[in-house]
Amino acid sequence: MLIDKITQLQQTGSKPNILVVGDLMVDHYITGSASRLSPEAPVPIVNLKGESTTLGGAGNVVQNLIALGAGVMVCGIIGNDIYGEQLTKILHNDGVTTDALVVDKGRTTTVKTRVLAGGHQLLRIDREITYHLPPELESEVITRLEPLISEADIVILSDYSKGLFSYDLTQKIIALANTLGKKVIIDPKGLDYSKYKGAFMIKPNRKELGEAARTEKISTLDDVKAAAKVIFNQTDAEYLVVTLSEEGMMILSELAHKLLPVKATSVFDVTGAGDTVLATIAYFMASGFEIDEACELGNHAAAIVIKEIGSATTTVEQIKDHLILRQ
Repeated sequence: MLIDKITQLQQTGSKPNILVVGDLMVDHYITGSASRLSPEAPVPIVNLKGESTTLGGAGNVVQNLIALGAGVMVCGIIGNDIYGEQLTKILHNDGVTTDALVVDKGRTTTVKTRVLAGGHQLLRIDREITYHLPPELESEVITRLEPLISEADIVILSDYSKGLFSYDLTQKIIALANTLGKKVIIDPKGLDYSKYKGAFMIKPNRKELGEAARTEKISTLDDVKAAAKVIFNQTDAEYLVVTLSEEGMMILSELAHKLLPVKATSVFDVTGAGDTVLATIAYFMASGFEIDEACELGNHAAAIVIKEIGSATTTVEQIKDHLILRQ
């Protein structure tokens, strides 16, 4: 039983080492109150009450892994700026290994600034440069990655289309991981999944799968299977795990498929749920669970976090409790 396996894992106290390679961001929040309009333009005046920063993008995967109890190593690109310093400090404070953080002096650290008043988001400002890295920085990424991949139990690629995952660099990372015998699981972005060729598992949502497979709509489970066939032909991945919102998720290989129904009893906010699913699957696979077991637990993890407002995380103990309640 899954509950028994989780209990055994907890008793051993083992801590899987997981490498996250991804598009790191800073989520910057400006909060205040707004009770009047500006005389200069028909926009609200926000009386500043506070500011905060947290990890965004692939950093949300990192935070989920930390909450689960994994040892986390991270690779990404930051700018030579105050936000890059803030991002690095947050990672250090969380005990994350940052040996493969590469500074690109030609770009800014990706920052999403949200202005909120009275619980409502009034504005979002994005600071980002999304061109691919020059060859010398791609070489630096690979050089820094090799020792970390050797230490990792599993490798996550978290792609947010912010410039890290060019075709060549993505293929080099996957090839290096495969040579070292490490499974690669991917949260994809964009229309060309051929750059993920050789990955062990790719985890798109329904919309992402349809776009990548050039399918007009994915309304039925047969549509999912047909679109998945296109992606398998492009990537030679062993598995696709497709999140299907209120229908749960489907695990597919070229020979079989399995639908895991949704575990949620209520939904308040799905923000970040995909990152929670990815992190949970990686954590349990790195701990020796089979992929269908890890996906089942990822389904339970998603059911927990979507009850919260904003990006949330969960723990192994909470997942086990949820599993017990839903039996």
